[in-house]
This record gives sequence, structure tokens and C-alpha cells, in this order.
Amino acid sequence: MLTERGWAFSGIAGALVILWVFLGEIEFLAAGALLAAGLVFSVLQTRLGLPEVTVTRHLSPTLVHEGDQAAVDSKVSNRGRRPLVNAEFTDDVGELGSAVFQIGRLAPRTTAEAGYRIVCRPRGVYQVGPATVRVTDPLGFASSEQVLASADRLIVYPEVEELSGFPITRGKDPAMQASRPEFSQNGGEDFFTLREYERGDDLRFVHWPSTARKDTLMIKQLETPWQSRALVLFDLRKRAYESSEHFEKAVRGAASVVRHLARSGFDADLWAGGAQTLSVDSYAAVMERLALVDVETDLDLRTVASRMRQTGRGGALVLVTGIADHELLEVHRLLSRDYRSTIVMGATDTSPTALLALQRAGALTMSVSPNGSWAQAWTTLTSRQWLGTSAG
Repeated sequence: MLTERGWAFSGIAGALVILWVFLGEIEFLAAGALLAAGLVFSVLQTRLGLPEVTVTRHLSPTLVHEGDQAAVDSKVSNRGRRPLVNAEFTDDVGELGSAVFQIGRLAPRTTAEAGYRIVCRPRGVYQVGPATVRVTDPLGFASSEQVLASADRLIVYPEVEELSGFPITRGKDPAMQASRPEFSQNGGEDFFTLREYERGDDLRFVHWPSTARKDTLMIKQLETPWQSRALVLFDLRKRAYESSEHFEKAVRGAASVVRHLARSGFDADLWAGGAQTLSVDSYAAVMERLALVDVETDLDLRTVASRMRQTGRGGALVLVTGIADHELLEVHRLLSRDYRSTIVMGATDTSPTALLALQRAGALTMSVSPNGSWAQAWTTLTSRQWLGTSAG
């Protein structure tokens, strides 16, 4: 393939031949023929002398958060018997840019090393590579490219903030409260606590001594305690967000609370689109979902909430949204029987009336602008609730 320089000289060669035709000067023909021969030689040299090159790449780390940097270390090996001369090595990283390295000369059976850094912004899943090696003849007239089938996957998680503490949550027994998760083994012989029988409970778990003493059916709580369960429901309705910046702030809020719950040992799930929730135990899958999540135009959040009622396991409910509206209020009402404590995280610059209705319904609410801090709002909420409890 001719380079820009090669096409320019081919034009000159053609012009010299035309001058020879009109003027009859043999020197024009000789010069044009000499240039044409050089171009043909350059093309043959690059086409017939394709390098035997392999590229290996090490990406560290493969999982990063938005704003972090990833280091890429590459090795270009000349497997052929001839030296690799005037080569250009290019590694593309999708929308994040590309890295270009010049290799003046690489002897046979030798390896050259190159490294670069990627600023990982925005969130998403990117493909690093495949690498391209471009070889140019010494005159710069022609070049050939070889695409190497070597690619790596780079997942850029949303940016997260460090959250601290937990709001006070109510257990299924209204007299029980907790401001931190409590743990027990799922399905073990030991049980966490006793509670009154609810319709649909398995009668095999009736604790008869306590039933006789209290004169009411008491059930052994064999599962993970209610206080350490949570559902993070991410509102993907496009109409709920004032701008793309507000939506990105909501994504970071969802990622922050998911990581906080996972680190704190919560048995938590995330819904962020799709038919099913994802457990925070599969942290990489949850964060990848948030790395790719986008708004939906025709989403009915009430339908999602109805599905959660059938598959949910109770606990605390975290609603991540933009502008709270009456549809979100209906979602809270649908789920409040199973999820006795609700936290609403709104990425917005407005104070909608529905937010006050959610507060009156017992939800804890916080609002953060795109330039605000989820960590500060979370701390303010927990501190205010503690003060309110102490004053009471």
C-alpha cells in the first residue's frame, strides 16, 4: 500500500511521463521511469517481506474504577530470520485512545518492550487491541500492516465513594432495631432469633417451648437475619433524570452503596435492568452491570417492583433514582411490607414533592447534585438519625 509520500511521488512520475509525451524530452521519461521503478520496488519489498511478529500484552489491573489508571506492558517479538526495520506498533483502546511506538530496528529472534498507561474514563467495557504492526520501506513510499489477533478486556467500573456507617433499620419485629449488620450461617442448626408466625411460614420451624410459653406460634429464624439483607433498586427511567450528568451521579451512588454493603457483609442484591437481580457476592458481575448500565425510555418501575415482591427476601431497600416521583412512591408502598426500611438516594438539583411524601411514608432520603458527595450525604443521614434517636 502506498503512503502519502508514495502517492505524491507517483503523481510526479505520471507528470514527468506526460511532459515527455508533449515535449519529447527523453530526460522526462527517464526520470518518470526511475520514480516508477522505485515505487514498484518499495511495494514489493513491503508485500513480500511481511514480518513474523508476535505481541504479548500484560494489563494491570484488569478491573479498575472510573478515573483510575491501568498500566499496559507489551512485548513485540521478531520471530523471523530478517531484521524488523522501520516498524510502527499501534495498540487501540477503543474510545480511550491509542498508543503508538516506533521501532527503528529489531534484530531476528529478539524482543522489544513497550509500556503505556490508560486513563480510565468514562466507565464501560473496552477492548485493548488487537495490535497492529506497520512496516514502511526505507524510502517511505509504501507500507504494509499486519493485525495481530491479540486483545484484552478492560472493565472500567463506575467511580465510587467511601460510605461509612448504617442507618438504623427495623427488623420484622418492630421492637428490634439495628444500625449494623448481624450475621449467622444460612440454614444452620443454630437460629438467630424467634419471631411470631406469619402466614406461609414452614410449620417445621415452629419453636414449641416458646410457643407454649407465649401462647402464640413462634418461628425459629434459621436464615440470615433481616437486618443484614438489602435490595438496591436502581431507577433506570430516562424521565427520572435531569441530565446525563445526573444519571452518572446516580450510577456512582449505586456503585458506592453496593460496595459498602458487600464490604460490610450484607446479603444484598442489585437490580439495574434485566429480568433478574445480581447478588453482591458476585461483585465483579455486579460492577460490570453498572459499568454498562444505561437509561431506558419505556421502563415501568412498578412492574419491576411487583416482580421483586415475588422473588425478594426482605431487609432494607435502597432506591437509587434522580427526581423522586409518585411512581417511585408507589414502588415504596409495594415493597414496604417486605422491606421495612427504605433509603432513597436521589441524584437531583430539585426538591420534588414526592420526596416529602416518601419521608412521611417512613423512608430516609438524601439528595445530591452532580457535583455533590454521596459520602457526605450518607454520613449526614446516619448522624441525623442517631441524634434523633438519642433525643427521643
